[in-house]
Amino acid sequence: MSSNPPSSSASSSQLQVVDPKTDKIDLPQTTPRAIVVGLAIGSIVLFSNFQFGLQTGWISMMSLPSALLAYAAFKTFNKYLTYPFTDVENVFVQSLAVAVGTGPLGFGLVGIIPALEKFLTVEEGGPIKMSSLQILIWSAGIAFFGVFFAIPLRKQVIVKEKLRFPSGSATATMIQVLHEKPADVVAEASSTANQSVATPEEEIDGELAKDDGAYARNIHNLIVSFNISSGYTIAAYFIPFLRNLPVFGASAARNWLWTFQPSPAYVGQGIIMGLPTVSSMLLGAFLGWGILAPMATKAGWSPGPIDDWQTGGQGWILWISLAIMVVDSVISFTVVVGKSLYKSMGNQRLYTSIPVELPEQTDAQVLAEADESQAEEHIEEEDVDAPEQYQVSQRVTIIGIAGTTLLCIIGIKFVFPIVPLYAIIFAILIAFVLSILGVRALGETDLNPVSGIGKISQLLFAVIVPRSHPGAVLINLIAGGVAEAGAQQAGDLMQDLKTGHVLGASPKAQFYAQVLGTGYSVALSTVVYKLYNAVYEIPGAVFRIPTAVVWIDCSRLVTGAGLPPHAQSFALLFAVIFGALSVVKALYSDRKWVVWIPSGVAVGVGIYNSPSFTLARFVGGLGSWYLSRKTSYFYTDSVALVISASGLVLGEGLFSVVTMVLTSLKVPHF
Repeated sequence: MSSNPPSSSASSSQLQVVDPKTDKIDLPQTTPRAIVVGLAIGSIVLFSNFQFGLQTGWISMMSLPSALLAYAAFKTFNKYLTYPFTDVENVFVQSLAVAVGTGPLGFGLVGIIPALEKFLTVEEGGPIKMSSLQILIWSAGIAFFGVFFAIPLRKQVIVKEKLRFPSGSATATMIQVLHEKPADVVAEASSTANQSVATPEEEIDGELAKDDGAYARNIHNLIVSFNISSGYTIAAYFIPFLRNLPVFGASAARNWLWTFQPSPAYVGQGIIMGLPTVSSMLLGAFLGWGILAPMATKAGWSPGPIDDWQTGGQGWILWISLAIMVVDSVISFTVVVGKSLYKSMGNQRLYTSIPVELPEQTDAQVLAEADESQAEEHIEEEDVDAPEQYQVSQRVTIIGIAGTTLLCIIGIKFVFPIVPLYAIIFAILIAFVLSILGVRALGETDLNPVSGIGKISQLLFAVIVPRSHPGAVLINLIAGGVAEAGAQQAGDLMQDLKTGHVLGASPKAQFYAQVLGTGYSVALSTVVYKLYNAVYEIPGAVFRIPTAVVWIDCSRLVTGAGLPPHAQSFALLFAVIFGALSVVKALYSDRKWVVWIPSGVAVGVGIYNSPSFTLARFVGGLGSWYLSRKTSYFYTDSVALVISASGLVLGEGLFSVVTMVLTSLKVPHF
């Protein structure tokens, strides 16, 4: 129990640091019903992420909608429950769903594996056609070590440093709202996410939350947006014209792919991304598809059809996109990590220099009278954490790291015998280091730079593995995949652990959720990937797998492959320009205006994806900006807006299963 419980007469505005050493952490979390619901929600997210991952390379953790759907499921069947559905069990369901849903990216099934199967040439050791068993073994091999890498980091980045992890904190805020936590506490949780969130100590009375206003509005928004998106998905199957509207004229559509796809899911993704990001993507689309691709085609540098990755304008501008993204990723990643490590060292000095004894006043009084930095110091001194029996033990962590590392080595050697043992070991070691840096970047910025981490790993392996090696490109891809997998898994778990820490959930239960969800995702992802390849033409008009093209061309670039005519000069020019912009953004990251300096990664995405990908997202970002400024309908922290946007994404993603069935049955279009 808490050693200093707040008085029942305390003001609702007071802030009491959560002490997970309460009966709350003993509440049922890893329950059969939570597992069933979590796997079901995660399966929906997984199908959605496959749909958009293969189309555009974009996936989402879907933490907020997963938590809301879990609450909705249990609220619907409340009268049948034998014991109440609590916020900590809600955390378990959400963690499980996220672990399942992010499999397509974590296992490389929207990037690396398609690159190996579709684009690797005979000279590079391909083409490689992987069986279901090989994909299963590969996925299992790289699926778990990032989870165990994350465990030792939890104490430092969440308990001691209290990094923000904004999405994890926002998810905790919404769960608190649903489970009837006071509004002022929720506001504190959202605005001071670098602190342990405060809640009054209260009995859990066996009833679900009665904050029906927030709940009903969120569910209504989710259902409406889901129905709109699913309706469009079915309509677009029977009327394919709806996927590409030639709003700029037939010539622009035919010759330069300037069309508009009014996909509600794309609009929803734009809402989630925000106006600054989608504006940068729109800049990339105009730059690549409005200027550079037509210029290269008319100059004879890319004589093939515009949508040909090898000889057309799309293939030519891809190198410029790649140069911009690599430079921006490396610079921004280095600066963010450097700042985070500097802050970490400062915190370590703080721990050793400030007396442990606190002033004789409550935490609420301290927070009311001190500025943010002073309040953070007092809270950090307490380092409140879950009891040892609810944490993953050091013994399990060591055995897990050793076991999953061995599993990774065996899995890769079984599927890709050409990859030397030393390369696999180096890849895992690099993944471990980059996972640490990725977790810190996620905690500081809410961005897990897995794409940049993969590119950094590819650059490093261009030095480790000689270019003369017959499998240099393949090995480079595998190394990037291992690094990306480790960073993705470690980041996912750490963000979920932040949510659990805020609410006083069991870290061990969340660890179980991650392991169980990941194992289930390995099997389901293998089946779904094979289904998509059996039913659809990949790559094709609908599933262009642009991320796979980026992966393979980056490997070719760093291993010495030649570039199309004049592509190198333009790539270097734009790398310098956007490298300079990245430095400015990094140096002045605390200024409000810096958000409107174009993001190199977003510009690159706008270049390598066709304009229809970007335009709908820009509409979503613009709409999000307008609503947040002109109306008060949505929460100030945009939770409801994100929920609505997630419904748009989930509707099209889930109903892609229906269109897959229709396609396999060869149901005719209108």
